This record gives sequence, C-alpha cells and structure tokens, in this order.
Amino acid sequence: MIKQLCKEIETALNHQIKTPKDFIFLRDNIYSRLHVLVSRTTLMRIWGYLSEDVTPRVGTLSILAEFLGYRNWEDYCRNAVLPKEEQSNPVLNRRLSVTSALDPGDCIRLTWQPDRVCDIEYIGNLTFRVMASQNTRLHKGDTFQCCMIIEGEPLYLDKLIQGDAHAIAYVCGKKSGVRYEFI
Repeated sequence: MIKQLCKEIETALNHQIKTPKDFIFLRDNIYSRLHVLVSRTTLMRIWGYLSEDVTPRVGTLSILAEFLGYRNWEDYCRNAVLPKEEQSNPVLNRRLSVTSALDPGDCIRLTWQPDRVCDIEYIGNLTFRVMASQNTRLHKGDTFQCCMIIEGEPLYLDKLIQGDAHAIAYVCGKKSGVRYEFI
C-alpha cells in the first residue's frame, strides 16, 4: 500500500520522484500544502531510494495520505485500496480522486444549488483553472487546488487565487453538496 501511495502522489504532482532533487521538490510541495516538514531522507526511505530496512512511521504515512486529501493513513488504507462496492461509506461510491482519475486538460462541470454552474480544467499538480462560471463567486481564470470531489458533499477549494488577491480557501455547495460530470 505504501508503493501505491507513492504512485498516487507522483500522479498528483504529475512528476516522478527519482532523484535527490525530486525529493526536495516533494518535500517543498508537502510543506506548501500542509505546513508540515518531512525530511528529504525520510521521503527517500519511503520511496526506496535509500535501501535501508526501516519501517515508516504511521505519522509520516498519515502526512502523505493527508497530502492526497485523506484524513490519515488509516483512512487512506480503508478507502483508497478497496473496490468501490466494498467501501463502508456510501458517500464515497461516487468520488473523483484527482490523483488517479484526471490528466491535465481534463474538464469537469460542477453544479450546486441554487443554479450554480462552474466549468473547470485540471492543469496538473492538484490545480484547476475556472473556464466558465454562472451564478458563483468563481470567475474565469481563477485557479485553485483540490484533491478529491465527492458527489453530494461540499467541495473544499484550497489556494483559490482570484486576480491579484491573496490565496484563500473556499467552499462550494456548503448546504447541498456539489455534483460533477466530465465535459
């Protein structure tokens, strides 16, 4: 499962982690997103770059799982590897994991009540660009980060950048949740 976690992180970043520079890149991305510092050496051990027989700490694995949008390592293990029909929480049956389901250039239409519509394009590294928007506070050209979209649940946007303003967090569909479809 650790290897799968590593693969999903590489997919999310749209960047293979193979060299010492790559581990610095990963460390910096983790810090930027979670404000937690994981040492480059620890990451090298987890990825198998350093051939030391050391079991990663659950806390470190939880940080990596959080980077992908899971609550912790246990949540990742419970939800990421089970077939959808075996997952215990039915709300996760229709979910879109950015790391495993999207490629740069993929477009999605988000809708939520009342009469909100937003078309977004995945541009890589967990980042989306707003292509069109109706009746929302999001505008064409805005960018944000998001790692998972769960049908019927609020959509939490991170690092929403609108024009020259500072990045903020934003919630879509807070009361009734969002719906999504590929366009």
